[in-house]
Amino acid sequence: MVRALIEQLVSSALQQLQEQGIFSAEHSLSFQVERPRDKNHGDFACNAAMVLAKSARLPPRQLAEKILAALPVGQTAVERCEIAGPGFINFYLTAQTLRSLIRTIEQQGEQFGRSQMAAGRRIQVEFVSANPTGPMHLGHGRGAVNGDAIVRLLQAIGCVVEREYYINDAGAQTLVLGRSVLIRYHELFGQQWPMPEGCYPGDYVRDIAIALRDAQGARWLTPDLPAEAPPEVVDFAIARCLEWIRDDLQLLNIPFDTWFSERSLHQEGLIQHAIIQLEEKGLIYEGVLQPPKGKLPDDWEARPQRLFRSTLFGDEVDRALQKSDGSYTYFAADIAYHLHKAERGFDSLINIWGADHGGYIKRVQSALAALSGRKDLLEVRLVQMVNLFRAGQPVRMSKRAGTFVTLREVVEEVGADAVRFWFLLRSSGSSLDFDLELAMAKTNDNPVFYVQYAHARVHSLLRRLHERELPDIPASDQHLQLLCAEAELELLSLLSRYPEVVEQAALEKEPQKIPYYLLELAAAFHTYYNGYKILDEDPDLRAARLALVKACGQVIANGLTLLGVNAPEQM
Repeated sequence: MVRALIEQLVSSALQQLQEQGIFSAEHSLSFQVERPRDKNHGDFACNAAMVLAKSARLPPRQLAEKILAALPVGQTAVERCEIAGPGFINFYLTAQTLRSLIRTIEQQGEQFGRSQMAAGRRIQVEFVSANPTGPMHLGHGRGAVNGDAIVRLLQAIGCVVEREYYINDAGAQTLVLGRSVLIRYHELFGQQWPMPEGCYPGDYVRDIAIALRDAQGARWLTPDLPAEAPPEVVDFAIARCLEWIRDDLQLLNIPFDTWFSERSLHQEGLIQHAIIQLEEKGLIYEGVLQPPKGKLPDDWEARPQRLFRSTLFGDEVDRALQKSDGSYTYFAADIAYHLHKAERGFDSLINIWGADHGGYIKRVQSALAALSGRKDLLEVRLVQMVNLFRAGQPVRMSKRAGTFVTLREVVEEVGADAVRFWFLLRSSGSSLDFDLELAMAKTNDNPVFYVQYAHARVHSLLRRLHERELPDIPASDQHLQLLCAEAELELLSLLSRYPEVVEQAALEKEPQKIPYYLLELAAAFHTYYNGYKILDEDPDLRAARLALVKACGQVIANGLTLLGVNAPEQM
């Protein structure tokens, strides 16, 4: 909000210069106002003189002087302006401008930091989409939390967002699950068959087999192991895994609006629909793929296939849509799925994928661009792996999953708040080290505790105020004039940044900017809390400081809400 005021002042000055003939009417007067990294360079820095100097045919510093001279007079928000370096303009806000922020926060409450800058924009975010072949692992959980936080941020700037989970229920991995369950099912009746390589070894497979036996008895017993499990067994196993996935997501308070089945693409003719459209555009031909780089797979052979001309849209090679036996490739199903998304009328599509899908992005984007005519319709965010530790030692496996620690095990041990905050601490494109003991520690070394404790301290002050029977006097504007200490002005400056942080995090789809900000605000608050008397001052100063403290508590609560993390009043 404060930045918008600076932008308005500069725009007014530039329009005045345009009227004076410094800029011609056709010149764009675009510029940026940003927070400088060094607070000694002011509250805001503007690059208008730098980017517009060529249009004005003036040196940047000389243009900066003219901009300063043309700034509207009589405004009280800016204390002073300075020209720095080659022509940047630094703005220093008045203390009164910062103090007035307390009123804004009081009035807007939970809505402070939210805006309607992208009001009505329809966006679909597809995330998690873990194969329904077992429990969710930490990588799935990190993708789930990041996707949920991106949705919350987009909603905070006015977007209408639909959450979607793509159920991979038509691939070979589901047949492997069915066969694994069938083997464990026969073990329950005393028949021992070796578990083939590639099947799922975790104890959860036995759990599914027990549920199958309890529900359907000995119906699926056979003297020999079938090459494939009956479709009914596969469906039963998928349904049980999806039930676990839904429960795991509920633990983290992550809902979905749509659960989209891959099978429906085949059953409803959506793959053929997509391929027909590509054919009509002349983008499919019969060809032979080049051999893959590196060591050739044992079963690879050069053979004619139906190929999509994805190289016309920036992909490295053309891609196969059908195998030699006539069945569709996974890529064909993905094309159909994303075309179906586009046909639902979203302004933008966002996919949250695991890092191992990085090589798949270009081909899907190329197909969607070919069918929709929009190169920017689909944005993909990759999520790197999570390295799990306990007291600094790696934790690698669980009995339940067989090869990995499940998300549920971690959430049940450390809590949803810790999991969510830690998963959002780093950019999703960077790997994350997660220490179970540190995530549970009630110390300042645990970032989620540090931020939540700041919020709890605010309410602790209010409880002590009540216990001491001190009046909670609403702070008047005159009271707020007493907030002059450097730590108080620093807190106010940090509070003024919050709406900008939310906007930037939403536009850049980088939720980690919120915990970064909250940690900085919590540090400033703890320093102020420990260094200044709040309840023991005279009534006027106490009223002013309590108003500042409440404003800090409100902003911390608002930020934690965007992360899906609780803001406790007691710890």
